[in-house]
Amino acid sequence: MPTILIVEDEAKMRRLLELNLGDDGFATVSAGDAETGLKLLREHPIDLILTDLKLPGMNGLEFLQTIKRQNAVLPVVVMTAFGSVETAVEAMKAGASDYVLKPFSLTEMRMVIHKELDVHNLREENRSLREALGKRFSHPNIVSRSPKMQEVLATVERVAPTNSTVLLGGESGVGKDLIARAIHEKSRRASGPFLKINSTAIPENLLESELFGFEKGAFTGAVASKPGKFELADKGTLFLDEIGDVPPVTQVKLLRVLQEREFERLGGTRTVKVDVRLIAATNKDLRQALEQGTFREDLYYRLNVVPIDIAPLRERKEDIPDLVNLFVSGFTGESGKPVEGITPEAMQILVGYHWPGNVRELQNIVERACALAKGSVLGPSDIHLDVRPAKAGNGAGGFLPDGMTLEQWEDEMVQEALRRANGNKSQAARLLGLSRNALRYRLSKIGITDEADKET
Repeated sequence: MPTILIVEDEAKMRRLLELNLGDDGFATVSAGDAETGLKLLREHPIDLILTDLKLPGMNGLEFLQTIKRQNAVLPVVVMTAFGSVETAVEAMKAGASDYVLKPFSLTEMRMVIHKELDVHNLREENRSLREALGKRFSHPNIVSRSPKMQEVLATVERVAPTNSTVLLGGESGVGKDLIARAIHEKSRRASGPFLKINSTAIPENLLESELFGFEKGAFTGAVASKPGKFELADKGTLFLDEIGDVPPVTQVKLLRVLQEREFERLGGTRTVKVDVRLIAATNKDLRQALEQGTFREDLYYRLNVVPIDIAPLRERKEDIPDLVNLFVSGFTGESGKPVEGITPEAMQILVGYHWPGNVRELQNIVERACALAKGSVLGPSDIHLDVRPAKAGNGAGGFLPDGMTLEQWEDEMVQEALRRANGNKSQAARLLGLSRNALRYRLSKIGITDEADKET
């Protein structure tokens, strides 16, 4: 039975919370000020703290900072008046897990407490993730040989059964939509709908109506009422991609849905209640957006409950061979073209590339190779990489493509020469202006064995 410490100077509110949380199965201890709360914290094993920010003596923010110095992982939910949202945001920065605005409903309070205890349990279990990585986690269509993807799937296993909001981060093309679907399919909502909406694919003036729906006559052309994605995803999961591009007006309504699970359609007055789990994704740094003032702080903290960052493909190259084989077999099955595999030399070219477009780019390159292949096995001459010129304004002064080191670029050029020479190493050496021995050395560095050349 989880134990909750309630710190509230209003005796009636304190008693109401004690009774309500007791009925919900929690054990409670309570205090009227922060000093007494710290004493109780030393005397009792506490699972969660619920505290007002306005307290006599030591205020709630100071109380929170003291707690976090003693126990950084203990969840703390703060209560504050409706007009003090800025104070609540300061508390979130200081380590509070969540906040509720007074006056609040007891149902809302119970929901927040259950959510925070779920998240706390997840974070406690996360300490054993390193040991758990000895176990192989898997999901259909997700290749996870690398430790980084195993860690992602291990977190998916932990978070999926909860209702916690998840924020997926990572570059474009790393597979955030697959991870979002995996969370849904492993959750208790798996039998419900899974809907996806991309913020950048919808004009800004239409995004709000797509998310929340509209009533007849709400705007020109609204000849009938229409439910939005939140209504359609009721009892299921809504995946909101590119959350960093949501306009400020829509951010306000998103915050309300996350806090209160309700909204009104565009042009309507009836309040719609929904039970939707939100998974958001971004390829931007939302903390930078906070500093620039383009993203709301309170919404960020509501979204960033369980963050999962997906590494770019260049940082998990162990996954490339399995991904290539998956794409080859998939394309062969769809097109009926008899491509049976790929040579080690061609595979090494793919492994050595830096993949600025990540898994999506790899899939396109493999499909292109299969479509244009002359034989049943893909060789170096079948691999046509999109070697892009460096951007003039990049951090390396315009000499290298983004995300590449000089060594990676040289390795890529060696492999491109080998491809153009159709595997003939003597010819590849001439293309590069290298001696045969110099090429042999460079090939050995990137793992390509020096087998007999074709006749020149």
